[in-house]
Amino acid sequence: MSYRPENADMHAGAGKPPRLLDEVRRVLRVKHYSLRTEQVYVGWIRRFILANGKRHPRDMGAVEVEQFLSQLAVQGRVAANTQNQALSALLFLYREVLQVQLPWLDGVTRARRPARVPTVLSRDEVARLLARMDGRPWLLASLLYGSGLRLMEALRLRVKDVDFDRGEITVRDGKGGKDRHTMLPRSLAEPLRREVERARQLHQADLQEGFGVAWLPFALARKYPSAPREFGWQYVFPASRRSRDPRDGCERRHHFDDALLARALKRACRESGLAKPVSAHTLRHSFATHLLESGSDIRTVQELLGHKDVKTTQIYTHVLNRGGHGVLSPLDR
Repeated sequence: MSYRPENADMHAGAGKPPRLLDEVRRVLRVKHYSLRTEQVYVGWIRRFILANGKRHPRDMGAVEVEQFLSQLAVQGRVAANTQNQALSALLFLYREVLQVQLPWLDGVTRARRPARVPTVLSRDEVARLLARMDGRPWLLASLLYGSGLRLMEALRLRVKDVDFDRGEITVRDGKGGKDRHTMLPRSLAEPLRREVERARQLHQADLQEGFGVAWLPFALARKYPSAPREFGWQYVFPASRRSRDPRDGCERRHHFDDALLARALKRACRESGLAKPVSAHTLRHSFATHLLESGSDIRTVQELLGHKDVKTTQIYTHVLNRGGHGVLSPLDR
């Protein structure tokens, strides 16, 4: 059985996506996977099919999966996380979509996972970086560093989850589907209030034009029909323009584009003369490290970051200025 990629034959399928990938998308959405995960999984499944002569995955099995994953490691020299991502996509395809249980993949050549410590900025470097930023990118970057949020946790922040009175931010459905609380820096309270007011004005304009419906996860829109139009469910950092949601075709206002923040960080890094590679996650690493440097309890930092295991948080003890136990170099004595 052959497989047609989405752009293979416009005459035969009138440009419609293949049925298999449609089913993959449907199952992913039923199981509440994010849109980004959906795009990544579909991409890997397509690559797997094309790498095997467009054969249907039902006609293949563990041997082809092992060969594909091994080629990624040996010929493609991909990182371990990339190979694991491809494996997760193919396991989802067979187990959840095709209902086929693959035997344990013992023959896969696994990419090596290097033991690396995270890149961390000093306090002075953070100050220099933020000084070269302004507007919403500055506020987002400041929030990542000041609250320890992951990038998408900040972008997907809803108005109702910012508590100015308690100085607290509630992260909903974070990594691993967990909720948690983290701090709202006092110095960001007023800029964040202005951002919320800006979001209110955009929402009012959308409502007047017949829009203003926010996307709600886990069928909450059906359970609470009026909730999508309520201001509390709107994004704190809404996009400047409305766009059509690829999941349901509805025109709504999405959150701020992460690519804009990435470009602003890159430009600020260059202008401030920083040689270190800086991403949004670097600010989260710096948040954790600076808290530990100032004497915060590692369990508290673990809770603020939303780590499942304290071992994940312990990696930041390796990048402290004086070592995990405050050991001084004999040269400094």
